Amino acid sequence: MSFENLPIILILALSVIGNNNTVAIAAAALLLLKLLGLTSWLNVVETRGINVGVIILTAAVLTPLVTGKVDIAGLGNAFKTPTGVIAILIGLAVAWIAGQGVGFMKTSPETVTALMVGTLIGVCFFRGLAVGPLIAGGMVALIAGTLRL
Repeated sequence: MSFENLPIILILALSVIGNNNTVAIAAAALLLLKLLGLTSWLNVVETRGINVGVIILTAAVLTPLVTGKVDIAGLGNAFKTPTGVIAILIGLAVAWIAGQGVGFMKTSPETVTALMVGTLIGVCFFRGLAVGPLIAGGMVALIAGTLRL
């Protein structure tokens, strides 16, 4: 018996137990691609998945602008309140940190496994979102660079 599918099956089981549909669907889709022999699609997901995911996430965030739920006045109001200014600054910082994570994850692939374990624990058991690896990678890059690790 081959155990090569055991990690993804374990992740699938944990996500079902943890009632996290996002991870369950992702794990099941990847397992299905592998079991159907569509491994070339796994390469596409691996190389382009983050970009596609970020595009879809960005589209979801921008949708209120297109639907008219947020207009130009609403955008301008973001600069007028302390919470709005804090949100802008935090958004800027997190975007920059996530950008650091992409580069770090490409140059330190051994760290990706540890980041994924932490992300999966956060997603499955603490109701987090799977956008964590980029931000986590950026934070690791900043800390490792500061400590010269």
